[in-house]
Order: sequence, then structure tokens, then C-alpha cells
Amino acid sequence: MRTPLPLALGIAATLRAGCASTPAPAAVPTATGGATTAAPAQQTSPTTSPATSTPSSAPSTVDPDTLTMAFAGDVHFEEYLAPLARDPQGLAHLRSTLGAADLSVVNLETAITQRGTKIGKEFHFRAPASALETVAGAGVDAVSMANNHGVDYGPVGLRDTLAAKKASPIPIVGIGADADEAFAPAVLRAKGLQVAVFGADQVFEMTLARYSAGPGTAGVASSSPVTRLRAAVQRAAARYDLVVVFLHWGTDYQQCPDRLSVQTAQALEDAGADIIVGAHSHRVNGAGWLGRAYVGYGLGNFVWWRSSEPDSRSGVLTLSVDVAAARGTRPATAPVVRAAVWTPMLIGRDGIPREPGAKDAKRLRGLWEQARGCTGLAGEPDA
Repeated sequence: MRTPLPLALGIAATLRAGCASTPAPAAVPTATGGATTAAPAQQTSPTTSPATSTPSSAPSTVDPDTLTMAFAGDVHFEEYLAPLARDPQGLAHLRSTLGAADLSVVNLETAITQRGTKIGKEFHFRAPASALETVAGAGVDAVSMANNHGVDYGPVGLRDTLAAKKASPIPIVGIGADADEAFAPAVLRAKGLQVAVFGADQVFEMTLARYSAGPGTAGVASSSPVTRLRAAVQRAAARYDLVVVFLHWGTDYQQCPDRLSVQTAQALEDAGADIIVGAHSHRVNGAGWLGRAYVGYGLGNFVWWRSSEPDSRSGVLTLSVDVAAARGTRPATAPVVRAAVWTPMLIGRDGIPREPGAKDAKRLRGLWEQARGCTGLAGEPDA
């Protein structure tokens, strides 16, 4: 595994980019209950979610042999999106897409606080703890907060975020009171499978420089160097049926993965990860199979304050997992993800993604397929 670029160089590059832009004002529509979470214990001990809700529209509810997992990109509640964070039904219509799978995961790109002081960067995102109810109401089963906005409001905001995590209706991964908690997976259960979900940040800017979780130090899980995350994935692969890693990675506004993302994906596939997906670049990147793992390099923005293309291009990635294969009745090198469906969406002027008309859907799905060309990933799983 290549040693990452020096942190100082990465910080300088990323601070030029930021994670948003000035949005246009708009009207706002508006989520319901979720799962449960338990505080993690010692090193990489899991956060558990004993119950998972599966809406009646979920594709695999009638197929006990297939587990569906859905993933979407960056979610925040800034400016004209703020009312959504206080309306538990604000994202309820997403249950028919994102929430229709057996399990779904997104990146929650905001500090959960109404206090604190902005750290020195261009963009700052925060939301009240009620935003977690809104996200749960979209049918989301877990979120990653390992990203470059999870600690936007400094130590006070971080304390509030960790308190909100303990009371959250759904598990939060990738952030914790120390490294053990930040690198602990949430364990979701569906179709008789135990699914370990990790979150990690690989965006070199002030958050990783000042608020990377360490021994006795609160912050986000850093995947650079990848050593600790890889070890956690190896342990999880030996214990659980399915291992998922949700990364905050890549380069702003680029449609192809950078070299570090490619190297990280390979390291995690080698460690036993079955699904490796992520966001951050504000662009939909390519996806496909890498050996035994399915990789999605960029899920784009999702609930966001940009409503013109290409920033508004979004979607839900739904993966079909072979339940019997995940239980271990398969060669160790065979992928358990047997099919992938990209449901293209466009973010509206209210910041919420929706499925477009047939013509745009065909165009956007074609762009997603085309994006695989620069990833080195395969369009079909190995037999």
C-alpha cells in the first residue's frame, strides 16, 4: 500500500475546494422512525442494530435468498434545507427508492449540534439532533459521519455530536470518543445475515488534521494510513457474514477516482470487504467489481443545496447480495454481490433528489455506465 501524500499538502489542496456552493433559495418539502443503537465497547466492538425495517416495496422481501442494500451520497441540512431537520416526515418519499432495500446507508455530512465555534474553513454544516429522525424516516438504517464536516463546530460541537450518536434512532459509524469507537462497525441484521458497516474519512483537510480519532482522542476514523481500517475489516470479515465500508474519499469535482482511492479499495478488498462505496467528489463516479468486492467510487450529492447539473446528478445504488454465498457456502474469492442497479435522480430546487422523466433517466444511467471506464472495475462479477 502506497504511503499517502503528506497531510500538509493534502490540507492545502482540499481547503481550496470546499464541499458546497452557494445555493438558490427554494421551497422545502419534508421522515419517520428508525433502528436502535448501542454504545460500542472495546477495540472495534460493533454498534448493533437488532431490528431493521424493510418496507413492503423492498425488492427482496419476497426473495429470502437475496439481501438488497442501497447506498446514497452526501446529506446535509444547511440553509433552505434546515426545516427538513425538524420534520420527521421530511424525506419520507425516499422510502420508495433508498428505503425500499432491506438495508440502506448514506453519508451524513454535518455536525449534529447547535453550539460550538466554526473551525477555520470555508464551509460549515450543522443540524439539530432531530435531523437523525428525518434521515431514519427516509428508510435509512445507518449513517457514516466520517467526513470533512463532522466536526465543523469544534470540540463543543463534537461533544454534542457524540451525545446525539448515543441517542440516535439509527447507528452512526466513523466518529467516536476515541479510535476504538470511531473504527467500530455497526452490525445490521436482515435476511438472517449479520452485516458489519464501517465509516472512514480520507479527505485531507482540517478535520483529519485536528480531529482524527486516536487513543483517548475524539474525532473521525481516518483511513490514512489504511492500516487500522484494514485490520478492523479483516477482523470483521472473520466474524460477520458481510462487510461494508463507506468512505469519504476522492477529489472534489472529479468524475474518476484518484490514485489513493484506487489503492485503498484494493487494500480493503484484500482484507475481506465485500462492498466498498463512498462519496465526497460531488460527482457520480463509476462502479463495478474489484475481485470479490463491489466498489462504488462516487455516489454524488444526495440531499444537498445544489440543484443544477452536474452537481444535481444523484441516485441510489442498490446491490443484490446472495444470502447463501454470504453465509460462507462459496469459494473465498467469489463475490457475494451478484447484481447492481443504479436508480438515477436529480436534486431539485428544494435540495431533495427525485427520479427524473424517462429521457433524463436513460441519459443519466448511461453516464453512470460510462463512468466505469476510468475505474478499472468490471461490469460483471467473476463466476
